[in-house]
Amino acid sequence: MLEVLDAESVRRWVVVTRAALAARRAEIDALNVFPVPDGDTGTNMYLTLDQALDTARTEQERLGIFGEVSLPVEAAALSRSALMSARGNSGVILSQMIRGVSEVVTAGNLEVVDADAVVRAVQRGAQRARESVVRPQEGTILSVADATALEVARVRAEGGGLGDMTRAGVEAARAALSRTPEQLQVLADAGVVDAGGAGYLLFVEALDQVVHELGTPSRFAVDEFTLNPSLERRAGWSRTGGEGAPEPRVHEGPDYEVMYLLHDVSEEGLARLRLRLDEIGDSVVVSTAEDVCNVHVHTDDIGAAIEAGLEHAAPQRVAVTLLEAHAPRPRGGVAIVACAAGPGIAEVLEESGAITLMSGPGHRASAGEILAAVRSAGTEEVILLPNDRDTRMAADAAAHAAEQEGQTVHVISSATAVQGLAALAVFDPGASTQHNVLAMTHSAAATRHGALTVAVKAGLTSGGLCEVGDVLGVVSGDITIVGTDAEQVTREVLDGIVATGTELVTLVVGADAPEGLVHSITDWIESRRDGIEVEVIDGGQPHYLLLLGAE
Repeated sequence: MLEVLDAESVRRWVVVTRAALAARRAEIDALNVFPVPDGDTGTNMYLTLDQALDTARTEQERLGIFGEVSLPVEAAALSRSALMSARGNSGVILSQMIRGVSEVVTAGNLEVVDADAVVRAVQRGAQRARESVVRPQEGTILSVADATALEVARVRAEGGGLGDMTRAGVEAARAALSRTPEQLQVLADAGVVDAGGAGYLLFVEALDQVVHELGTPSRFAVDEFTLNPSLERRAGWSRTGGEGAPEPRVHEGPDYEVMYLLHDVSEEGLARLRLRLDEIGDSVVVSTAEDVCNVHVHTDDIGAAIEAGLEHAAPQRVAVTLLEAHAPRPRGGVAIVACAAGPGIAEVLEESGAITLMSGPGHRASAGEILAAVRSAGTEEVILLPNDRDTRMAADAAAHAAEQEGQTVHVISSATAVQGLAALAVFDPGASTQHNVLAMTHSAAATRHGALTVAVKAGLTSGGLCEVGDVLGVVSGDITIVGTDAEQVTREVLDGIVATGTELVTLVVGADAPEGLVHSITDWIESRRDGIEVEVIDGGQPHYLLLLGAE
């Protein structure tokens, strides 16, 4: 049983967590409360971690330093990758937990993580996760993480070792997960535990398996899951290979990236080397692991960068890369970036001048993908329309990252495509950004929205019990209608969102909408409501037969 975690065991912890999420993500998806086909908590957590590992590993292989960097450097790199890879709210929360662990490692410059550091890491991860949520809700992953942190700290305070702590942490997480239906009525009504909390339990179980690997066989085949791609293939499980990874930002600065390894350099020598490299370039990173030093610098003087290393030892694995053409600085003005759940929605958004990226239930855009779209706008200010409630946190993360790079990003709270379309309709190119942000925010909030979908599992909704294949009517994000006839359910949804003074009804037609449904509904609206204009958009979105808006 391990008493401390070194770089290798921390890597194994992350990889075993990914393996666990890969094996169980469908089960976690099924725990999503509503019986609609957009439950993707497990998938989002898996893709977040998988893409983060893939990005970090690819970068290390490119630098020729795979497995040789220090734990603090690797932890920081994984934390950054996880945030940019985060998909959906669950992915963002998971990335913040990883951030908390990384902060403990980097703040103490720890090469090994002992029992006391594990306590701090689990506590910090739970804290960062809670801070990432605007309105924390008990009965969620946050409750499970807090309970785990409290129990781990208690066991350590009573003299328990690392193995005692992780085993107690698993039991605490399981107990807290089982209590989530008692804390959140919607879970109790549906007869499930919290999906995000279930994902967190795998995170804790993976740590416990790594710590006990010498004495406890792992049900996730710990010994097979290393960071060696060939061993991953041999283990026989599938992964995405980092599909949808964010495009790297074009470099702005010196023309060359110089990297090499040095051996047996003293601390004093490393300090001198950092100073010299800082004089001749930027993006200087001089990290060490035991007797190996990895050097990275961006510079216009390749010879000087290599000579700086020669003063201390013979450089090995020298790599020189011509950096991409310099990116233009953001131009003045404002651009709009919008997420689209279907190709038809994207077409309408683009016709209105927005830069679009595909994002919706089943394949939500990561924070990195959103950031890449914001960067591509090339303007000092960007108005960002997530157009999906579960993409909002990833949009906020992308906005924060962009602002650190000099762009100001305004995120509009558009929870669905019809709210995003309404917001874009009031955009005035001749008005100030502040005016547009206020007008678009008001327009999105004033747009009542609904949807029509088909149940993919039996469950209890606000509209009553439903069975697989039932037609579900969604009003303002809540399933309030259960029926068998798509036209009748659509009429009831419209009754729930159309109010006195409504002037426009928008129907965004999904890829699987029944033939004739839109024509019948349009006739019905026009026969009952004088003065209401009906706009029909061929959205092509999956999962939802119709998205409806009333303005």
